[in-house]
Amino acid sequence: MIVKPLIPGRTLCRWLASLSFLFFLFASLGSAQVSFKTFEGIDAATDPVVGLTVDPNGAVGTRQYLEWVDQAYQGYDKNTFAAVYPSAQKSNTPWVQNNMPDCETAGGNGVILFDHLAQRWIIAVRVGGPNYFYCIAISSADDLKASGFTWYTYELSLNPILTVGGKLYYPDYPKIATWPDAYYVTLDLEDTSKGFQEVGAVVCAFDRENMVSGMAARPAQCFRYPQTPNGLFLGHSLLPADIEGSTPPPAGTAESFISIQNPSGSNTTSSSLNLWQMHVDWAAPTNTTFTGPTAIAVNPYTPGCYNRSNVSDTYCVPEPSSPTTKNVIDSVGDRLMHRFAFRQFPTYQSYVVTQTVQPSTTRKQTAVRWYELRPSGGTLGVANWGTISPDTQYFRFVPSAAQDKAGNLAIGYSGSSTVLHPSIGASYLNLPSNSKPTEFGILMGLADVENSQHWGGYTSMTVDPLDDCTFWYVNEYLTTNQIGNSRTWRTRITKFKLKSCL
Repeated sequence: MIVKPLIPGRTLCRWLASLSFLFFLFASLGSAQVSFKTFEGIDAATDPVVGLTVDPNGAVGTRQYLEWVDQAYQGYDKNTFAAVYPSAQKSNTPWVQNNMPDCETAGGNGVILFDHLAQRWIIAVRVGGPNYFYCIAISSADDLKASGFTWYTYELSLNPILTVGGKLYYPDYPKIATWPDAYYVTLDLEDTSKGFQEVGAVVCAFDRENMVSGMAARPAQCFRYPQTPNGLFLGHSLLPADIEGSTPPPAGTAESFISIQNPSGSNTTSSSLNLWQMHVDWAAPTNTTFTGPTAIAVNPYTPGCYNRSNVSDTYCVPEPSSPTTKNVIDSVGDRLMHRFAFRQFPTYQSYVVTQTVQPSTTRKQTAVRWYELRPSGGTLGVANWGTISPDTQYFRFVPSAAQDKAGNLAIGYSGSSTVLHPSIGASYLNLPSNSKPTEFGILMGLADVENSQHWGGYTSMTVDPLDDCTFWYVNEYLTTNQIGNSRTWRTRITKFKLKSCL
């Protein structure tokens, strides 16, 4: 199988006459690889709370696709792509409707999931400051347009667990996931007095059993790691495992969390990931355990845009305007990327996750690293892995992966370079046969973000719960340069199905 690049390589680029031809070539490559449909999501012009931060994500349900951008959401019919709501809804809408003032400030860092086991939508968002809350909304039905549809809403005051020694730490980059015994949430702890330096993490279990029925939830159970933040935390941004498909793991399977282990000291590479596990006991909370970290050995990697003197400085992805503006965008290479997707197969369990890496310690070009993990001796071990970097020119970053019922792995991501505006691409491969990845273009961007180094902290690949085959992916792009105080970002939602999934 030939691995085709996001755009053909340097030799061809030398004689490209114009970006319009490059666009034609990109579109042709995409259609030649896999059949897909794509449509417009929320953009800056339709976002009711317009900001620079987009963080596009979403999930496909039984009837609709639900998309999030900071700080709004919108649903779309899966067949016609028609919008569910007359306009994008402010992120605080479910809590305003239920008169929960602590959650009525439009919050950021939101995540949307579809609970495959309960067939319910989840919207979760961090709000507030200096009094912080984590707010979760669970839908009453799987149809956003159902008669009597409502949101069951819940909140958790974060300040007690964010405060250590009288000092309040900032809760950043929250992620939520579905597991049979709980909704699990992770947050980064950051020290605002040290430039928002990563100093630890928080994990919490929420009472899924009662929340999906709209009943009063038992108190969330939370842990902080380390107990007392002390210096830079190189294993930050834990991701909780999130179920794909309708088959749950065996009863009693602990929830797993995974994170990067950034290089330390004089090292420029790392050869491990971190694993934590949590087992919640709702009847006797004192029996709840949170253990780890346990090192998972992986092939050595250098995080994307790695800066040894400041590991959270992951800004190095160029755009065509970069030689003039000197602006580069964030690869988010200092962490693993949303989601940590779990699937139960008839004879084995499989977890997939991605990150942005450098192909070598001397090349700043960024690439996509993916892992498949399986249970091994009471922990998780690497069953398959690979790096998507079929050329030496294009930067691939901000990936998200999911796996269909046939074991096909699909990874969506952004691509950019000095000759390619930030664009959207994807690759697919089959894990059971360990096939090579095939890359295809989804949408070529036509402009750059020049007034910010931020290019979304995460994207989202999910699988349709009806056929368990169709992938849905959301990412961002531009058609007009975003300069000065302008906000011109756009989002695009794409669906595709591989022929090997029946």
